[in-house]
Amino acid sequence: MVLTQTAGNALMKLVISGMMTVLLLTGCASVPQWSENPKDCKYEEGLSKDMVTGINKVMSRKYICVKAAEVVRLPSFIDLLNLPPSNNMPVVAVYQFRDLTGQRKTTNGQQSFSTAVTQGGTELLIDALKTASGGKWFRVVERQGLDALVRERQIIRSGRDDVAKAQGSQPQKLAPLLFAGMIIEGGIVGYDSSVQTGGRGARTLGIGISRQYSQDVVTVSIRAVSVLTGEILLNVQTKKTILSYGSSGDIFRFIEQGTQLIEYEDGVGNNESVTYAVRTAIEAGVLELIYQGHDRGFWEIEEGHRHPHQADGRNDSHTLDNREIEK
Repeated sequence: MVLTQTAGNALMKLVISGMMTVLLLTGCASVPQWSENPKDCKYEEGLSKDMVTGINKVMSRKYICVKAAEVVRLPSFIDLLNLPPSNNMPVVAVYQFRDLTGQRKTTNGQQSFSTAVTQGGTELLIDALKTASGGKWFRVVERQGLDALVRERQIIRSGRDDVAKAQGSQPQKLAPLLFAGMIIEGGIVGYDSSVQTGGRGARTLGIGISRQYSQDVVTVSIRAVSVLTGEILLNVQTKKTILSYGSSGDIFRFIEQGTQLIEYEDGVGNNESVTYAVRTAIEAGVLELIYQGHDRGFWEIEEGHRHPHQADGRNDSHTLDNREIEK
């Protein structure tokens, strides 16, 4: 069967139109839905209307459908939550968990004033400590907002003194603050970008597709310090890989004997959250801190629950995501 020039061009148009449709559909699958009318917003498959925020108004007259706020349950979070309760619940304090990398976020090769990693490490560490065994492992005392706490206690004392003076009685004493036997501190010590990059692609007859990826690594260090002696009792370092990838496709084709040009490009990228990566590394570090403290005799884990590596006091590097707790 021999195709005429016109039939061949028509077939080429049909093929290219099909490719454009595929690229358009696959590319827009991960792109938020835009609409002039909030009622026209389409919700992702598997999500009910109640699980999606009303609408965030952006760019003056357009609307975008977005997911509602959600509580994130990472694998490290589940591991901490499933720990058995502590026998004595040690009292610990967290003063600071700082970003020690000093790195700035880079956009299009230019550094910005935004930092490369989150500055909320202290809050993430406190949350991880309170998550352990559903809040039944550590007793965490407030130290970051200590000034506000002391002022509030002064107000209570002043009010009780005024009442006691008016009644001619002794003021009721305020219970002392709980002191910690151990300080948990450390910081985000490393953020290495593009430690591994790569990609692949193909092109034929003016139609091409490509895919690229990049891996970053964030490292955190956590230590436990004795308040009585100042000795560093426990020290743990954990790291988490951050994956970024992008896919793109394009069509560049002359048809109708070179008198018409069809050109189309589409692409989508996905960057793993750096904050989630820091959170995962901190939660894994707290989990390892608990295991290490058990190995060195600072506390005891319920019988039948222990980590798989040898209890020799070494701070070996290993992956926490795949560990199995023996029962």
